Amino acid sequence: MKKHYPLFLLLLIFPLVCIAQNDTLHLNNGDLIVGDLKSMDKGVLTIEPSYSDDDFKITWEDIKAMTAAQRYLITLSDGTRINGTFRSDGEGKIFIDNEDGEDLTVAQDDVVNINSVDNSFLSRLSANIDFGLSLTKANNQRQLNGNLRMGYLADRWSADLYYNTLLTTQDDVSDIQRNDAGLGFRYFLPSDWNLGADLDFLSNTEQSLDLRSTAKLGVGNFIRRTNTFYWNVGGGIAFTSETYSPVLDPDGTTTTAPNRQSMEGYIATELNLYDIGDLNLLTSLVFYPTIINDASVESGRIRTDFRFDAIYDDLFIKDFYVRAGFTLNYDNRPVEVGKEVDYIFTTGFGWEW
Repeated sequence: MKKHYPLFLLLLIFPLVCIAQNDTLHLNNGDLIVGDLKSMDKGVLTIEPSYSDDDFKITWEDIKAMTAAQRYLITLSDGTRINGTFRSDGEGKIFIDNEDGEDLTVAQDDVVNINSVDNSFLSRLSANIDFGLSLTKANNQRQLNGNLRMGYLADRWSADLYYNTLLTTQDDVSDIQRNDAGLGFRYFLPSDWNLGADLDFLSNTEQSLDLRSTAKLGVGNFIRRTNTFYWNVGGGIAFTSETYSPVLDPDGTTTTAPNRQSMEGYIATELNLYDIGDLNLLTSLVFYPTIINDASVESGRIRTDFRFDAIYDDLFIKDFYVRAGFTLNYDNRPVEVGKEVDYIFTTGFGWEW
């Protein structure tokens, strides 16, 4: 019998070792979850339990205590970014084992973002995509819209890419098209400051805009960031180049406005509310006052870009969502009289990962 003791002890200890190597959550209702803690963002923690292939999503405030054994990138409400592991240290407190410096203990509410960061590319990548389609019998009208966003998060910087498109066709009317895309880069500084560089592109038929290219350099700051909302502001300079599509004049002739180049300032603000159940509300506003313009741009020109998105997550199926969006572009010195404003309203279903 004694010769079987080592095997018996191994079978007894092995499950305990497996648990010790996993992340653990103690919830306010008394439940215990053991698994792979993947992330926490916008007040919602994602964990893959050891007994399931599906992720669980748990509100951050519903967690009483936790232990995380993996390496994470942890962001605090004051903008501090820390690489290391963490565990609960008393009620409402989190101890962070900082691999790059001094360890510290913070309030649980001060932790606003957690990302599992190993050396793989996919662990730092996020993306979402959605589409919408509407059909109307009158005039055989068809409208298609699509949106794509991707992001990559490193220890001290992030990059993102987006592309939005809208196409409307109907009998006896010219097609309506609107496309905008962009690339963005952020380098994180202390106290929630960041340096930014962006390259944006826009074309739309409403304002006869064949292509507007805008390169921006600036600085931003999170005025407030919690597990219920964030408010970000920024500003800097922008360099804009515009080309225009041919326009049919009332006399039947076709003319094309001259290209325009200018240097602009910009002031931006963004507010994201996400403590509304599964509803996420995002509003952003950017002003572009012209600083230096060429002869084709009238003085006193001001442009404005406004965006509002409402997203309802986990609709019927996990990671699927429904989105309603409104986008407005204003230019007080357009190339066509009466075409100061271009706006669109879109809806669609999408998937995020």
